[in-house]
Amino acid sequence: MSDTPIILLVEDNDDDAELTERAFRKARIDNPMLRMRDGVEALDYVLAKGPHAGRDIRDVPAIILLDLNMPRLDGIDVLKAIRANEHVKHVPIVILTSSLEDKDRLAAYDSHANSYVRKPINHQDFVAAARELGMYWLVLNQPPPRKR
Repeated sequence: MSDTPIILLVEDNDDDAELTERAFRKARIDNPMLRMRDGVEALDYVLAKGPHAGRDIRDVPAIILLDLNMPRLDGIDVLKAIRANEHVKHVPIVILTSSLEDKDRLAAYDSHANSYVRKPINHQDFVAAARELGMYWLVLNQPPPRKR
């Protein structure tokens, strides 16, 4: 298991991914951030399949920042697949999206998202949101014990 758990960013948009990474760096969140470009890549990583088959599935991310609208497999389907897997079902998942749709928020919470955060348009607001997310999920929150 790594010394500093990673933040898994699942985001298909390069500009949004760069903005998120920059906001977390500026907020002084030191956990390494690993980016997956779509839901299929994310599930391969989290479930230790495909190109990540040799990875220890018990070495879970500290948090998953999950976009909703992505190619190949959307965020809700990724969320459902993670919650259905015994090894990773307790990983905190924060939906990080531009959607304000009630149906998206309801689908996320119905599928057991831990939080739903709308991406701020303003960079300073996004840095503040990153600082608060990092403080809560990476410092204050006590994750479940690691499965053996």
